[in-house]
Amino acid sequence: MEPSDSSATPLPESSGKGAILSSLIPGLGQWVRGYLLHAARVLGVGGFLAIVTWGLGQLGGAGAGFFFALMIIVPWWCLQAYEASLPTPPGQLEALKTAWRRAHDVRYLGGLFLFTAFTDLYIILENPEYSLTLFCSKPEGLPGLLAKAQSPTLHLAIGYGFLKLRPWALLVYMAYAAFGLCNAMANFACFGYGRIRTAFFLSLVAFTVYVFWRRSCFRPRYAKMA
Repeated sequence: MEPSDSSATPLPESSGKGAILSSLIPGLGQWVRGYLLHAARVLGVGGFLAIVTWGLGQLGGAGAGFFFALMIIVPWWCLQAYEASLPTPPGQLEALKTAWRRAHDVRYLGGLFLFTAFTDLYIILENPEYSLTLFCSKPEGLPGLLAKAQSPTLHLAIGYGFLKLRPWALLVYMAYAAFGLCNAMANFACFGYGRIRTAFFLSLVAFTVYVFWRRSCFRPRYAKMA
């Protein structure tokens, strides 16, 4: 006789509560769910990253520490919250592998683009006199307004496309990156070295290499993965 369904051991379910708690405080979701060793490991990694951030701030200034936090700590924060949401937290390394297989790293980049879209729009609205430098010139009037508007518009489109892993988003991003790199090199030729200009150029190169490396994520099979 086959055993009844009621005798089967229920499978663990995803925990939205764990994700929310770990989003607030790293490791809290794992701790509340009873995975104390996982929580301790998360806190240990968080402490190490905090020390590195402080050290970079001392060596390279607040900007260096902020850039490290944005590029490393924020993704790690999201990763440990994602681990806390899984039916059985597998550890940060295994959670990273799962996130990689499901293209959540690309979705994270999409979230960053959405964030920059709204920050760009805020800057434009708060500083209407600001002119964007395009190929060594600062267009005024309607051309200048359109030049500024393209930034939040493209960031919004790319962010949405990355979140949904739409194939067109890869094409839009590559066109955006090509334009941005050409514009940055032209401005380098006209104005020389600039700290913000250099940081933008290097980060855009790194992002473009990474997105091209992960171009296979923009295929229908990834869109079906949660």
